[in-house]
Amino acid sequence: MKRVYLLAVLAIVVAAALGIAIAKHSGYVLIAYGGFRYQSGLWAALGALVGIIVLLLLLRYLVGLVLTSSGVVNPWSRRNRSRRTRIAVEQGQLDLAEGRWASAQRHLQRAAESDRQPLLYYLGAARAANELGRVEERDNLLERALERQPQAELAVALTHAQLQMDRGESEGALEALQAMQERHPHNAQVLRLLQRLHLERGDWPALIRLLPDLRKHKVLPAAELADLEQRAWGQNLGLAATRGEDPQTARQALERAWQQLTNAQRQEPQLVSAYAEQLRQVGAQGEAEQVLRGALKRGYESHLARLYGLVRGDDPARQLQTAEAWLKEHPQDPSLLLTLGRLSLQNRLWGKARDYLESSLRMERNPETCAELARLLAGLGETERSNQLFQEGLGLLDERLLALPLPEGVRA
Repeated sequence: MKRVYLLAVLAIVVAAALGIAIAKHSGYVLIAYGGFRYQSGLWAALGALVGIIVLLLLLRYLVGLVLTSSGVVNPWSRRNRSRRTRIAVEQGQLDLAEGRWASAQRHLQRAAESDRQPLLYYLGAARAANELGRVEERDNLLERALERQPQAELAVALTHAQLQMDRGESEGALEALQAMQERHPHNAQVLRLLQRLHLERGDWPALIRLLPDLRKHKVLPAAELADLEQRAWGQNLGLAATRGEDPQTARQALERAWQQLTNAQRQEPQLVSAYAEQLRQVGAQGEAEQVLRGALKRGYESHLARLYGLVRGDDPARQLQTAEAWLKEHPQDPSLLLTLGRLSLQNRLWGKARDYLESSLRMERNPETCAELARLLAGLGETERSNQLFQEGLGLLDERLLALPLPEGVRA
């Protein structure tokens, strides 16, 4: 209240002083320009000048209010556009995370058109369009992203390739990734996507060519890379064996593929197994037996011992003798006992074959062992026991078979 009185007194004093000044100094203002003349009292001119200044300040305030206000005064104001963009971003990201693709595309595209840094919004909208199968819209959104932010070429290309891979467009993805590899040969994500694409396409030679870069740039963990390398070379051996039109040509192609491996790789049990299996498939049984025998001599592996029983070497008796020597150090290996049973069958040693196969079954109920023993017993006239083993072997292959209803006469 005191402040109001103080202001009122101050206003009266100023007004009185102004009145005295006007009474004592009644000067005038003359403005002349060419034939134009304007004359006014000094104080009237000063009052008009002050009024003009106040009017300009008020006009400036009103313009600022319109430009920065919310939609109440001006729905197209800068502040309101920013608010609408923020809402579109939040809703679009939520829709994208929850799988509402059409809404996500609409909101993110709207946000992208309004933002100075629209890359992430365009990429999100492109992903939503891709999920909806709108391939042309997806590509247009990515092109628009590149136009707005040309420095993000790699990010746009990687997103495009990944979206193409998600829809099975492997040719387009491969073209995009190869182009990016030429421009960015050290980029880990380019190499990672290329590795994934080659795996999906089953392009083992291309994957093998990529392996040095994957290793050099540490794209994958060491253990995962080692597994991938073994798988790629193993599959490549299988692919090589199918290239020839006849067994001889296939064998030559297989040998060339084997020689591409390093000495260390040719010692790895998984690759030895793949090579021996392909030799067996192309009819090079004797060579397969030699490869397996050499590998097992260097280091015993149960899966190699099992494969040794499937190949027919040049000397069946010697092959059996070789395998029996391993039994001294590995008497509890059911795979080796299965192999000894098979080799005994090759040598027509029925009793020994039965003993080995039954010993293997006692250690491990295996469908292959059941089938081999069942065949032998059928040949020996033990039909009932043979049928039981065949049925057991089927059950081991798929346990659901024995769970289905059966007629009384055929139940185990």
